[in-house]
Amino acid sequence: MNNTKLNDFNEIITGRRSIRMYDPTVKISKEEMTEILSEATLAPSSLNLQPWRFVVIDSEEGKAKLAPLAKFNQNQVKTSSAVIAVFADMNSIDYADEIYSQAVELGLMPAEVKDRQLAGIKGMYEGVTDEMKKDVNLIDAGLVSMQLMLVARAHGYDTNPIGGYEKEQTAEAFGLDAKRYTPVMLISIGKAAEEGYKSVRLPIETIAEWK
Repeated sequence: MNNTKLNDFNEIITGRRSIRMYDPTVKISKEEMTEILSEATLAPSSLNLQPWRFVVIDSEEGKAKLAPLAKFNQNQVKTSSAVIAVFADMNSIDYADEIYSQAVELGLMPAEVKDRQLAGIKGMYEGVTDEMKKDVNLIDAGLVSMQLMLVARAHGYDTNPIGGYEKEQTAEAFGLDAKRYTPVMLISIGKAAEEGYKSVRLPIETIAEWK
């Protein structure tokens, strides 16, 4: 397990870079990756349905399968400790009972509130189009992806979000139902072997208004 823990939030966010070259000798254990993903999934989601799903690609076999699907990101695939494929589950409503029942068991919600909320959620979902579900799920998956990248920094690793890959082929390549699981992005993670590039941001005066 990596022993480098970073607790300085300012350094976590200001020091983040999109890293394309990693130390290939550094591996992230399944236990630590589980911890990283667990902390990332503390991100918020609509109705707490948590539609994000992850495929952690860290084996030689898995990377070989991913490589032709990420042709323009070969360095990240080859040198990173892992590449995490983030998907949005279009059937996330199927987990509503499990999520809300656990909240009751933990004393976070009265049973009558659970029953009322579940009835409302399921009733609402009956009238929601697939396109509307996808829009919401992609927002939620984006939230967890950003949190994952910051959590990785806190664990002493760096990342690179990747949007340029063969999305329409990725789900089936890793044994997922492409109609159910919508690809969001790939996130490479590992110990940086380069500093990465600083980049500029538009001034707040340009992008924000006070009313």
